[in-house]
Amino acid sequence: MTAREPPALTAADLAIADAALATVAAEMGEALGRSAYSPNIKERRDFSCAVFDATGAMVAQAAHIPVHLGAMPESVRAVLALAPYAPGDVYALNDPFLGGTHLPDITTVAPVFAEGAGAAGQDAPIAFVATRAHHADIGGMAPGSMPIARELLQEGLVVPPLRLVAGGVLEAGAFALIVRNSRAPEERRGDLRAQLAATALGARRVAALAERYGINGFRARCAALLDHGERVTRAFLRSVPAGRYAFVDALELDDEDGENGGDRGAIRVALDCSADGLHFDFTGTGAESVDTSLNAVAAVTRSACYYVVRCLVGNDAPANEGGYRALRFTLPERSLVAAGPPRAVSAGNVETSQRIVDVVLGAFAQALPDRIPAASQGTMNNVTIGGFDRARGRAYAYYETIAGGAGGGPLRAGQGGVHTHMTNTLNTPIEALPLAYPFTVERYELRAGSGGAGHHPGGEGLLREYRFHDHATVTLVTERRRRGPWGLAGGSAGAPGRNVLLRAGAPPELLPARVQLEVAPGDRLRIETPGGGGWGVPGA
Repeated sequence: MTAREPPALTAADLAIADAALATVAAEMGEALGRSAYSPNIKERRDFSCAVFDATGAMVAQAAHIPVHLGAMPESVRAVLALAPYAPGDVYALNDPFLGGTHLPDITTVAPVFAEGAGAAGQDAPIAFVATRAHHADIGGMAPGSMPIARELLQEGLVVPPLRLVAGGVLEAGAFALIVRNSRAPEERRGDLRAQLAATALGARRVAALAERYGINGFRARCAALLDHGERVTRAFLRSVPAGRYAFVDALELDDEDGENGGDRGAIRVALDCSADGLHFDFTGTGAESVDTSLNAVAAVTRSACYYVVRCLVGNDAPANEGGYRALRFTLPERSLVAAGPPRAVSAGNVETSQRIVDVVLGAFAQALPDRIPAASQGTMNNVTIGGFDRARGRAYAYYETIAGGAGGGPLRAGQGGVHTHMTNTLNTPIEALPLAYPFTVERYELRAGSGGAGHHPGGEGLLREYRFHDHATVTLVTERRRRGPWGLAGGSAGAPGRNVLLRAGAPPELLPARVQLEVAPGDRLRIETPGGGGWGVPGA
């Protein structure tokens, strides 16, 4: 391939390149979802795929999971330290302090090569492709690798950046290390191979684009797309009235007190919007938790803020990292939004990320009152179930999140029974569960009356009730169980969620928001998810 000089790029050239790169990411996702082994990846589609330039900047993504995608560039940049590479190499990692989100989310990264890419020939990658998928178990002190933990090592195997495939040949030792640390090794083997297949597919597709455009033409398109993303985001920020907008909400920690849960669980943000860009200042946020896993690493916090800005900019902006150049952050060290080792972080990824979105939207509501909806359910309602399936003669681990109510907004009512904000997965079909696991879902319905009242009411939460047919360990990691999602513009809060255990011959037992328990055959677990907040005065 020659490094021919590209012609001047037109708007049509950029639109075509943007669509082509996004299609690569989407095709990677289809390959991963269709070839995966576990229901969490195959059915619930808990994965994300993206394309990066040679510096590790994300230039395109599929419409996958926001909390994955905003943090993924930091994982790709962590792999840059392992250069030089060879064609066919694939790297893996899950370390939350190197751009990961939590340990079950394993990322695969592959350099993309094209002939004549630089003075070193094929030693210089022209791009990278990456996948991130949530594995239902990666070891740790409880099935599902999302235990009630204090330290990261209690949550599972920590994988630093390592080479998983060398020149197209699987590194058997590294692969076996990951697989053997799971309670469901065959499932891990199948899911990891699906990720490797999707990564290899993405590398081939990007190399083909570089062949079509020429190396310099490919690089020019990537750079121009990033610049365009920055221009569009800065144009949006200029439409926001300059000023400082503050908001606070709180996680429901065990020793909370007061309306906002006390300083210990407080998430505070001040948005400073000016012609220079947008500054997210989290000064005053509570210190990192030493007895829960509700600690978000900095990459997750930035990811939540990127998501809000991307939503407000709208569809005109290409989904790439250029749009984040105008954003700056103050993240207090060792806080709930910038935790450090050895803190546990699994709930920070799924729950604290949702609260960060809530506070950033709450601050934006002061500047853009006619654009911001009330709070959505504010939790992912994480359920992990594991044990030994005596009927099938094997160990298993299962994970899912459950949808809830979206907040009502200035234009319409909130949707019920939908995943919101930092999660973008599907609900696992109840028909798929008894095919693989010793439990069934007996009730699955909208939770009537849970949406907050308003001119545009909040969406309804869900009720999902499991019946267990064998002994199992269950871990629940949830939020919004004491205070429902807030309303806006005179709307009411949505109903908080509830976790209820129903044992034969015993009264219903109301469970804490975060708990690990043992269940027996015939026991039932009912999860009632929060409704969304209402927007506007009811009847107005």
